[in-house]
Parts: sequence; structure tokens; C-alpha cells
Amino acid sequence: MSFFRNTVFTKRLVILVLLGIVSLILWNTYIFFQKFKQEERLKVEIFAAALKELATNTDLNASINLETKIIETNTNIPLILVNEDGSIKEWRNLDSIKAQDPNYVEAQLEIMKKENEPILVRYLNINEAIYYKDSDLLNKLTYYPIALILILILFLAVIYMLFSSSKIAEQNKLWTGMAKETAHQIGTPLSSLLGWIAILKEEKVGEKYLDEIEKDVHRLNTIANRFSKIGSVPELKKQDVVAVTKSTFEYLKNRTSKQIDFKFDAQKEVLYSKINVELFGWVIENLIKNAIDAMKGKGLLTLAISLQGKRIEISISDTGKGIPKSQFKQIFKPGFTTKKRGWGLGLSLSKRIVEEYHNGKIFVQKSNTKTGTTFKIVLLSAF
Repeated sequence: MSFFRNTVFTKRLVILVLLGIVSLILWNTYIFFQKFKQEERLKVEIFAAALKELATNTDLNASINLETKIIETNTNIPLILVNEDGSIKEWRNLDSIKAQDPNYVEAQLEIMKKENEPILVRYLNINEAIYYKDSDLLNKLTYYPIALILILILFLAVIYMLFSSSKIAEQNKLWTGMAKETAHQIGTPLSSLLGWIAILKEEKVGEKYLDEIEKDVHRLNTIANRFSKIGSVPELKKQDVVAVTKSTFEYLKNRTSKQIDFKFDAQKEVLYSKINVELFGWVIENLIKNAIDAMKGKGLLTLAISLQGKRIEISISDTGKGIPKSQFKQIFKPGFTTKKRGWGLGLSLSKRIVEEYHNGKIFVQKSNTKTGTTFKIVLLSAF
């Protein structure tokens, strides 16, 4: 519980820190934007003063270099000088090509009237006004905080992905280690059991019972081999898919309620594919057990194998409760289960074995609440 609380506290703290950083970025940007806006207005006011000085200067010998320079250096703030009657006298820093159209200049004037208060220029009983809008640089600053926030989100996403992948890798390593250790621990009593079976055979103890016990011991050995292969790339060999599948099918058939009818249908006796016997048998076992659970101990289970071109198709059908179409993909996700008891790992593990290790496909072919479910496995044949 303390670990959980610490994790929750850490997450909340990180969220608060991030909110603080974002708020600080937005506030600083707003302050900077306002100061920059004030500086641009000051530049326009100086521009207006220079215009007024030029218009009122009657001394032909006086120097007008400063006023001219002030007017000429304003190259980034779009502005329009308007006469007292509202007509446009001149404009600066607009698109020279578009400004040839009077409608464009009028439209820009309307934008300027909404964006900033005009600066009045009064001289010799003449009242003019300068309208202006924010420069391109100031407009670009409005996107600055958005860019910073996006960069921050991207940075956090990368950190989260690295953390998640590291955590998943650590979990996978732990589960792999546990699986291999389980296989190692099972191996010792299995060897002992095989020895005792050999002794009982020498003592002529019920062959029939010994055969069944031996099958179960070999089954345990197969399970141990499966666990030992988790986390490593399995070795694939050319095997008869029909024989491997039928072996698992018959084993489970003999250990299942007699109220379930088992039907095995193969078009050919031998169909080869490159598979790992232990792992592929595990997939068939998972699908058959799921079918048995879906039928609640009573119904018909059909396993059919056929060759379709270069593909071997294995269908496992039941007459159980069916699966909603919305769950066709969800059921293969780790942890997803509709059972009261279960880890939700069987189908996700089966999918990984078939698609990652055997380069095949496994999916729900069809399902409804009346006729049951059909799973299909597709493998490449090896002639």
C-alpha cells in the first residue's frame, strides 16, 4: 500500500509541476507580448511625431534628416494614414502587389481599427490618424507558447515511452526468469517419477494404469519444456501438423467429460509445416480448453485441418455461449478474460506463439450466441 501511495503522490506531484511550468510559460509569454506590443505602439507614435514635424517644418534651411530616417526605418509595422474625412492618404508595409487593389487596403484598415487604437496626428488645423496592426514578428510570438507546450508534451511522451518500455522489459524479464525457474524445479521430481514408473513396470503393476500415469508424466515434461522456451526464440522443425494436433486433441479428449462430443476432421493424413511441437501443442490445448469452458461441459467440439493452396488451416469450433463481435480482438489482449477465474493469458500467449514465433495467423473466424465460436489458425505449409 505504501508503494501505491508513493506512486500516486509522485504522479500528482509531477502533474502539479507540469501545470506550474506551463502556467509560467504562458504568463511570461503574455508579459513579453504586452511589452513588445507597447514598444511597437511607441514606434508608431514616434513615426507620427516625425510626420508632424516634417509637415510643420517651414524652415527650408533646417535639417530634416532625423525625421526622414525615422520614417524610412519603419519597415515592419503595417500602417495606414487616414485623412480627417476618413479617406486613405497613404499606407506602409502592406503587400505591395495586393495593395494595388483598393478593396484590399480598405479591408486591412478595418482589421487595424479592430486591433489597435489609432494615433492622432494634429497640425495646422489638420486632423489625421494612423491605424496600424501588429507586426509579423509579434504575431509569430502568439504561437511561441503553443510550440513550447508541444515540445514539452513530446519530451514527456518520450520519457513515458522509455519508462514504460523499461518497465515492460523488466516485467518480461521477471516472468521469463520465473517460467524458466518453474521448468527447472519441475524437472527434478519428473526425473524421479519416471524412475519410479520404470520400477513399477518391472514389478508388473497394472500396465493399463501405468500407461496413463506415464502419459501424464510425459505431459508434465512437455509443460516444463514449454516454460523453459518462454523468452527465447524457439527452434522450428518440419513436423506433421495433423499428427501433432491430433496428439493434443486425443489427450484432452480422454480427460474430458463424456458429455462433450469430440470430432476430428483432416483432409489429408500428413500436412507439413515448420513448427515447435511443445509450443504449438500449447496453442491447440488453450483453444480446446477455452471451447470446453464455453460449452460448460456439454456440447460438440470440432477440430478440422485442411490444406488451402500453400496454407494449412486449423479450425476449432464449439457450440458454446459465443463471443460478442466487439470482443473479437480484445480477447487476445493480455489480462482480458470473461471467466470468474483466470489470468487472461491463454489466448494472448497463443497469439504470440502463432504470429511471432510461427509467422502464422490466429483469429476468431465467426461467433454468435446460438451456434458457438470458431477459431482459426493459419500456417504456411512446408512441402
